[in-house]
Amino acid sequence: MSNEDEFFDAVTGLDSDESYEGVSEASFKDAQVFDSSSQKNNGSVPQENGIKKHRTSLPAPMFSRNTISVWSILKKCIGLELSKITMPIVFNEPLSFLQRITEYMEHTYLINRACSLSDSVERMQAVAAFAVSAVASQWDRTGKPFNPLLGETYELTREDQGFRLVSEQVSHHPPVSAFHAESLIGDFVFHGSIYPKLKFWGKSVEAEPKGTITLELLKHGEVYTWSNPYCCVHNIILGKLWIEQYGTVEIVNHSTGDKCVLTFKPCGMFGKELHKVEGYIQDKSKKKLCVIYGKWTECMWSVDPQAYEAHKKSEKKGDNKKQKNEEPNGAENDDADDMPEVQETVSVVPGSTLLWRIDSRPAHSAAMYNFTNFAMSLNELEPGMEAFLAPTDCRFRPDIRAMENGNMDEASKEKERLEEKQRAARKQRAKNDEEWSTRWFQMGTNPYTGSQEWIYSGGYFNRNYQDLPDIY
Repeated sequence: MSNEDEFFDAVTGLDSDESYEGVSEASFKDAQVFDSSSQKNNGSVPQENGIKKHRTSLPAPMFSRNTISVWSILKKCIGLELSKITMPIVFNEPLSFLQRITEYMEHTYLINRACSLSDSVERMQAVAAFAVSAVASQWDRTGKPFNPLLGETYELTREDQGFRLVSEQVSHHPPVSAFHAESLIGDFVFHGSIYPKLKFWGKSVEAEPKGTITLELLKHGEVYTWSNPYCCVHNIILGKLWIEQYGTVEIVNHSTGDKCVLTFKPCGMFGKELHKVEGYIQDKSKKKLCVIYGKWTECMWSVDPQAYEAHKKSEKKGDNKKQKNEEPNGAENDDADDMPEVQETVSVVPGSTLLWRIDSRPAHSAAMYNFTNFAMSLNELEPGMEAFLAPTDCRFRPDIRAMENGNMDEASKEKERLEEKQRAARKQRAKNDEEWSTRWFQMGTNPYTGSQEWIYSGGYFNRNYQDLPDIY
């Protein structure tokens, strides 16, 4: 097995890229939309009332991780960045990281809502809700997605949600995944490049967000940028795995100067803050316009700042009375970080407006890597799709396909074969003094942040897939 795989690149921040002059009309017309209505369903649900239905389960349930110990692998890595650590395949989930980042689009309706609103503050509220919803699929998702191979791609068109997306693994060391999503009717562009940076701290793995996400609302001429919160997976060695996200997320509207500052709270001593998100929207003069609050695992609300402060004072008085009659109940645990008891509901302030509520996961989600319905569909490969997809699309990865089908031995062998093939190709390029050339993204400048980032160069949906590398 290679020692060049990242351990846990499932969660990070994003970096912006895209054709910053806006998306041309031709950009939206170069797609050949795959129609599977004349094909066999291969386990998927057929079209209903003209809307394509996607599968809602995987071919096989997940493999048990209980028999595998990772201490022998990680005990020498405490405090180090996990950029060259190989993990047993049993700790993976059957998706590539390129598919995992596509899950940011699960709640695209929030972007569509922002596009439809005439008030800039309401648009910021919708964008803030989208930013929170984009990390909601990470709840209980403790499996590691497969590291994309250099040159690997993924595309997804969802007519029901009104977008299409293409992504490419543009660098292997350091690992960088670039993506570009756009509205099918020209309303928005959403893009970025992901630079994972992860560390192991003895009991946990922490993912540091690197880079900036960019969302362009083309109709309004507005551009928003932000970075994602930190994410920590607890009890890597022993105990029940659980996830928390924490840190400050600043969403900037570069057109109006408005800013939304969201704090993803760490769980705290007794877990009262677990999953909570709190923040506010302010104008360019720093006047608070509204408060945003909720949980990234549940819902987000908006309310007037004065109403929120009055509610908080009332809550605090009630907490003080309660604490006088209770004693702290907690003890040190050297073996595992016990997950705090989750307070399921958000205390809703009177007069609040609901911005977003998470969709329920399928009943069998726990047996299928805690996937959402959206995630269940991402690796779906129907008959006939081979004629339209790029040969580098990760739906064709044999290791991921084998794992999805429950064949762990074959998945492990294929993963090792692909890694060896990638190493051999790199050595051959070095021998020939050749540089790797990306196909769909090029390094350029984000005019809104001034940073150097991977920008979509266009043309993917023209379906000209000649001269693509043989990576599988």
